[in-house]
Amino acid sequence: MVHTVNGCPLALIFIIVWLLVKAKIDVCKRGDVTVQPSHVISLGSAVNISCSLKTKQGCLQFSSFNKLILYKFDRRIYFQHGYSLSSQVTGLPLGTTLFVCKLACSSNDEIRICGAEISVGVVPEQPQNLSCIQKGERGTVRCTWDRGQDTHLYTAYTLQLKGPKNLTLQKQCNDHYCDHLDLGINLTPESPESSYTAKVTAINSLGSASSFPSSFTLLDIVRPLPPWDIRINFVNASVSRCTLQWRDEGLVLLNRLRYRPINSRSWNMVNATNAKGRHDLLDLKPFTEYEFQISSKLHLYKGSWSDWSESLRTQTPEEEPTGTLDVWYMRQHIDYNRQQISLFWKNLSLSEAKGKILHYRVTLQEVAGGKATLQNITEHTSWTWVIPRTGNWAVSVSAANSKGSSLPTHINITDLCGAGLLAPQQVSANSEGVDNLMVTWTPPEKAAAAVQEYVVEWRELHPGASTQPPLGWLWSPPYNLSALISENIKPYICYEIRVHALSGDQGGCNSIRGNSKHKAPLSGPHINAISEEKGSILISWNEIPAREQMGCILHYRIYWKEQDSDSQPQLCEIPYRVSPNSHPIDSLRPRVTYILWMTALTAAGESPQGNEREFCLQGKANWSTFVAPSICMGVIMVGVLSVRCFRQKVFVLLLALRPQWCSKEIPDPANSTWAKKYPIVEEETQLALDRLLTDWPTPEEPEILVINKVLHQVTPAFRRSHHPNWPEKGQGVQGHYTSEEDTGYSASSPPPPRALTAETGQGVDLYKVLGSKGPDSTPGNPASPSTVLPVDYLPAHEGYLPSNIDYLPSREPPITDPWEELPQHISLSIFPSSSLHPLTSSCGKKLTLDQLKMGCGSLML
Repeated sequence: MVHTVNGCPLALIFIIVWLLVKAKIDVCKRGDVTVQPSHVISLGSAVNISCSLKTKQGCLQFSSFNKLILYKFDRRIYFQHGYSLSSQVTGLPLGTTLFVCKLACSSNDEIRICGAEISVGVVPEQPQNLSCIQKGERGTVRCTWDRGQDTHLYTAYTLQLKGPKNLTLQKQCNDHYCDHLDLGINLTPESPESSYTAKVTAINSLGSASSFPSSFTLLDIVRPLPPWDIRINFVNASVSRCTLQWRDEGLVLLNRLRYRPINSRSWNMVNATNAKGRHDLLDLKPFTEYEFQISSKLHLYKGSWSDWSESLRTQTPEEEPTGTLDVWYMRQHIDYNRQQISLFWKNLSLSEAKGKILHYRVTLQEVAGGKATLQNITEHTSWTWVIPRTGNWAVSVSAANSKGSSLPTHINITDLCGAGLLAPQQVSANSEGVDNLMVTWTPPEKAAAAVQEYVVEWRELHPGASTQPPLGWLWSPPYNLSALISENIKPYICYEIRVHALSGDQGGCNSIRGNSKHKAPLSGPHINAISEEKGSILISWNEIPAREQMGCILHYRIYWKEQDSDSQPQLCEIPYRVSPNSHPIDSLRPRVTYILWMTALTAAGESPQGNEREFCLQGKANWSTFVAPSICMGVIMVGVLSVRCFRQKVFVLLLALRPQWCSKEIPDPANSTWAKKYPIVEEETQLALDRLLTDWPTPEEPEILVINKVLHQVTPAFRRSHHPNWPEKGQGVQGHYTSEEDTGYSASSPPPPRALTAETGQGVDLYKVLGSKGPDSTPGNPASPSTVLPVDYLPAHEGYLPSNIDYLPSREPPITDPWEELPQHISLSIFPSSSLHPLTSSCGKKLTLDQLKMGCGSLML
């Protein structure tokens, strides 16, 4: 019968044990290693290590071939020839060190002989700070101590407790980190004054050490369990009085309570000395979440406080709001009869709201009637309504929770910017860090004493946004001329800032844009449309997205250049404006393809260019882009893009037209040679102009000459005179000067002849303003070219001069032919400068060729 142990045959167990014994024996079968004085030594001690070979375990019969080597871990420290080796080792570190002895014969192979471990440590230090504690009335005694430094050796710690009635308890631990033991005994309150003594002893191979005895009683070491089952009760659902209740152990005599709002770091501490599981609190805030904890103690002077109980969190009840809302408003005119008012208000603080605000009540009334016109309930912090522009209006706003409503805030709706004398001056906004803006201003110049308070409002600019961003504002006393804006200020965002000065129901304002931090925009404007309008183009673009503007945009730049041209592009810089996003350009040549793009600039730099658009001006070009002559009763219309580079070539063209221009008499347009040859001359002129515009190089510094009305002085009818029946200054046709070459008079000198405009909306017949011989006109006092003569001054057919030349003013003195006075260099300055005046329209734009016609009020080729 085969016997088994836990399912394993005994024979198998014997075989395993035999193999293990044989393996241990065979480890040192060639020799031995001995250590003196011991395998365990104290730090700083020396040790002798010897290695010897057993009989017939050497290399050969001669000992001189045996080479014994001693290793410390893997490092060779000593060798010797023969059958034995001995070495003294010092300076071993704390811990365990392994020494191995090996045999080397003639070959390079080394044979392991044997080895030994040497442990270095220190004597245990005396345990310190021995203390014992029993958690709760039914807990067990547990003692702790400080071990001191590590011995690096196996060390045993023995805890011993002695008490009344020959009580002796002892417990031991053996690990390196032994610093506490639980004796497993419960001290009962039968004799709370009985004394107990505890001591701990540490022992290892080098020595031992014991702590000082620690004596205590039950009341000294028992720590009560934390209170439990904590609850709170609000009397009459009011925060003015609440009762906190809990449960604790029977021996507890003292309690302490601490509480705080959830968002606070500091605690409020209360001692409940005579408390029997309850305490009243009278200083809690309404609608505030609090955290409560309780601790207990058995004796006033002995023992220790229990751990804090688990937290109780609860929210106190609400109360009626006590604060008033901070309200601000904006007014916007819709039409002649209506206006829109937008109210904004800030949330009450928690101490003012005293509960959850459920809604806001807005009451609108007309001051004259005194009765509420409209009452509205809203959950938002803004409200918009449309009211008539007539009458005086007032609004009140209050906040409501479950317990009641706050006192209403009353405001009268007035024009906050209507009083210009109250407008603050020199408003500026400067960055104060990443999230702040410092706004400064000066008081109104003539009404500083009337200012009662200032209001600074700001709004984030969202160009093209469908919804308006929230409005921020703050109040400032009249003696304060600066305000630090820190609410909802973000870097790289542009804000519109407005400063109001209020005095009673009147106000004045001034505004500026500002940002706390800026850099160059990330992208350029996107050109979305280019349209042609009478010789010029109108460029429209989309605003850069707000997240890519990186601050307040100061200017836009429009660049253009001819396609496939290596020349530098031209540019036009435009100040920033919110709308409209369009701008005209009137300096492009016809039938030339241009490439246009745009950039935007902040105070930090210029953005990358936006998209490129190609455009070719197809219709009639602006007169400032090419040369085109026209004869109409001695009036020549000339438009030049660049004079300096092609004056000689233009002179060739002018020579062909010289006979008509130099006529001493006023021709009849219907029978003139020019009218008969006009189709042929026009075709030849157009071919010549096309060739000139193609071959002429672009000048480096073009001189722009605006379209001028040239009143040739061969006819004295254009000399300045005054007629009592003519319109005074400010009546009739008004002119506007844009060229510095045509202005050479001061404010006290008589103004030069004015250019024809369309301000009056009536046509001006050139034949009717050339001259008239009236009763008051004399050769020295001809008709003034700055006025329009009545039709009856020229008794002739509509649109023509009378055939009776004697009716015109005298032509003396004779005028020298200007063609005879031409200098060697060819120049267009052959026309008298006093007769060249800009021809403009009422909107200030230069009059283009397609606006001119012969006859009633305009000129035409």
